[in-house]
Formats: sequence, C-alpha cells, structure tokens
Amino acid sequence: MSEAGRPRRGSHLPVLRLVGTLLAVALLVYLLSKQGWDEIAGAFRQIAVWRILLAFTLTFISRMAVSARWYVLLRSGRADISFGQSTRITFAGLFASNFLWTTIGGDVVRLAGAIRFKFDPAVSAASLVVDRLVGLVGMAMALPFALPSFFSGTSLSTLHSSPVSTADPALYAGLVIPFARSLWEKAGQFIRRLLQALGLWLSQPRALISALGCTWVHMLCVFGSVWLLLGGMGESISFWLIAGLWSATYFVTLLPISINGLGVQELIMAFLFTKFGGISGTDSLTLALLMRVLPMFASLPGALFIPEMVSGTGQRKAS
Repeated sequence: MSEAGRPRRGSHLPVLRLVGTLLAVALLVYLLSKQGWDEIAGAFRQIAVWRILLAFTLTFISRMAVSARWYVLLRSGRADISFGQSTRITFAGLFASNFLWTTIGGDVVRLAGAIRFKFDPAVSAASLVVDRLVGLVGMAMALPFALPSFFSGTSLSTLHSSPVSTADPALYAGLVIPFARSLWEKAGQFIRRLLQALGLWLSQPRALISALGCTWVHMLCVFGSVWLLLGGMGESISFWLIAGLWSATYFVTLLPISINGLGVQELIMAFLFTKFGGISGTDSLTLALLMRVLPMFASLPGALFIPEMVSGTGQRKAS
C-alpha cells in the first residue's frame, strides 16, 4: 500500500478519546442518578459559603503557582519573559485545556503562545517537557501517603452502601484497558523528549528545586481545597490521605482517553475517596463535581488572554 493510501498512525486517537469521554460522562451521570440528585444537592448545601470561597481562592493560587513554575524554568533557560507574560500564556493554556484532548492540549497552547511572543521555540518546548516532569515528580511524592490505605483494605466495609464502589468494576476497566497500549507509547515518547530536554536544566539544580517548590505550593492548595470541602460536608479525613488519593487520581487522569480527563477524573476520584478514604458515595461525587468546577472557574481569565495571543498585541518589544 502506498504511503498516501495508508492510514496515519494515531489518526483514530481523537475519535477514541471522544468515545472515552462520552462513556465516562455517561457512567458518571448514571452514578449520580443512582445516588440521587436530591442527595447530591443536599451535600452541596451543607458546605458553608466561606469554605467554597476559600477553596476557590486556594484553587486560583494553585494556578498562579503553576504559572510561576513555568516562569522559573523559562528564565533559567535564558528566555526573556516577564512573569506577566508567563501568567497570561499559562492561563490561556489552562482555559483551553478544558476543551482539548487530555492535559497535554494546554501545553500545546502554551507553546503556541510562547512562539507567538517570539521566544525561542526549542527552549519553550523543552521547558514544557521539564515543567510536566516536575509536576509529575511532585505528585509522585504525595502518592505514598495513600499506600497504607491501598494495601490495608480496612475501608472495604464502606463499599456496600455506595453505588460508586458497587458499580461493576468492568465499567471502569473498560475505559482504561483499550488505551493501555496508547499510554505505553505516550510514555516512551515522553521519556525520549525528556532526555533531550533535561540537558539544559540538569546543570541548574537551583531552578529545578525552585520549580519543584512551586509545584508543592500548587499541590498544598489543591489538597487544602479538598480538605475544606469535605470538612464542610461533615467528613473527617486525614490531610495526607487526601494528598495520596488526589495524586492517584491525577496519574489515572493522565490516561489519554478523554477531553481533559472529563468524566474519568470524577469517576476515579469518587471511587478512590469512597473505597480508600471512607467517604460516603454522595459526598465523594459532590466533591468530584466541585473539584471539576472550581478549576474551570479559576481558569476563566485565560479566555481574556487568548485574543491577545492570537493578535500578538502582547508581544515583547524588539530590543
């Protein structure tokens, strides 16, 4: 078969991801309806307004920390970028990622913005790879906090009262297994890009440590938001267990099977917090929905910056 007539490798991935998104959202709606919309609304009404506002504030600070992390890496890569430019481009990427395939879509927007502002394309691309790596390392550091719960099985008694955890496991597995090969290929590509990008930053450990510090600020804000919301629903759970369970949710959400993890994040989060956190099914689903909505609202300023990136009005002045 000629090269022109052969289907391009990966050409079906967008379709598969769309199907994955639809399946995940459908399952989420099913679980919500089985739990009861009135119970979900009741759980939400339990949360004091000040807790929601504070959780939103922490979410916004976490977005700023992500902007600062990329800024640190770009500056250490000798890119003449201001913190304001870095913030505008990052928020544009965060906003766009609500509608693009997985979280990588936001990185594509950030790269396009950096190039539009006439920063070195190679440095910009490499900084995004390292930015992603630093984020992964930070989250991996929180994962061990959940391991005792994963291996103890002490919370299994909570499974019998929750449709989140009693749902057929095959429904969850069916979303992940068909894409395991794709995930493996993505991991291989990421490692190859990483080895190329790390050369620039390995000689600058101070920049890497500073970027990791920004990641910790981001993580603490996210974990704090979850802790505040669960406390408002009357749930008592260790802050560190929240850190571990959210980290596990984050890594599963990286699977390239939906648009920005839509549906998948909510399902996995509700499942983990119910099974291993001892949270009721109603509260875990309410939490999962809130932790989708709050970041979306926090990223809304990015909608204001996208026209600036397209028009180039924010480009730096020529020296």
